[in-house]
Amino acid sequence: MKTVYLFFTALGMSLGVFAQNTATYTITFNSNWSNSSHPHPQGMFPENAHWSRLVGATHNEQGVFLEMGGLASAGVEDIAELGVNSAFENEVDTAIDQGWANQYIFGDPLSTGLGQIIIEGLEVDEDFPYLTLLSMIAPSPDWMIAINSVPLLDEEGQWRELIEIDLYPYDAGTDSGTDYNSLNNNTNPQQPISNIQGVSPFSDEIVGTLSIQLETVLGVNDSNLSVDMSPNPFQHQMILQTQESLKKVSVYNSIGVLVAERSLNNNTKVRLQTDAWTTGLYLVSVEFASGQSRVLKAIKN
Repeated sequence: MKTVYLFFTALGMSLGVFAQNTATYTITFNSNWSNSSHPHPQGMFPENAHWSRLVGATHNEQGVFLEMGGLASAGVEDIAELGVNSAFENEVDTAIDQGWANQYIFGDPLSTGLGQIIIEGLEVDEDFPYLTLLSMIAPSPDWMIAINSVPLLDEEGQWRELIEIDLYPYDAGTDSGTDYNSLNNNTNPQQPISNIQGVSPFSDEIVGTLSIQLETVLGVNDSNLSVDMSPNPFQHQMILQTQESLKKVSVYNSIGVLVAERSLNNNTKVRLQTDAWTTGLYLVSVEFASGQSRVLKAIKN
């Protein structure tokens, strides 16, 4: 948490005035799927073993994209059988429109059975603190890894610093094939998603691990002084306007580095040129002549 402490100190404000609105996480998937850990009973471990893209969503407690014992959606079926993500992305987009998800996560694939997928800079809002992820075990009839609705906030409302999860193979319940290269054999009726740990061709070993590491915590305080910031998201410039006299405006990037600062002589409007700034999340600290302050979130596209 040292980075966070230094970040807020740089803003010149106490931690007490902030609500912890946004956290940034790094997600690391380490594969343990090989013929050594999961020896094929007929010596037919796939030569082209690989993983589809690691995809998912952040959402609130109403959001359920998949669950053990439930039936796979069309999007989950496409990922588990084909490694195709478009239908699942549409399901996430629908959830965003309905207000119970806020982003689709589009990670990398892994071209080998063993290896690592890393998703860096995943920004999670406290209103959508649950994480769902999945990837196809490929080739396979309908096998995958998945986590469902993992909470990133603890019971006290604090961001969890490190979550480590052992991953086991899941059967999506949509194809009745029994081996990696089985021909398509639709399961009718569709069966619930199930854990197939220890079911041939898998051993009792994990197929991978997932590490969810907290990197930074960002916050926005509540103030009774209004500041109009436009446009947001921004590209070439940022305009701040208020009816109160301004003393100083400071802008920090997501890791707490000061990228712009403007001292003001009781102005009520300031324009900042932002072409040189990289895309991403920024915190804008506005100090009023009255001694009060406000912090705003802004995003550069």
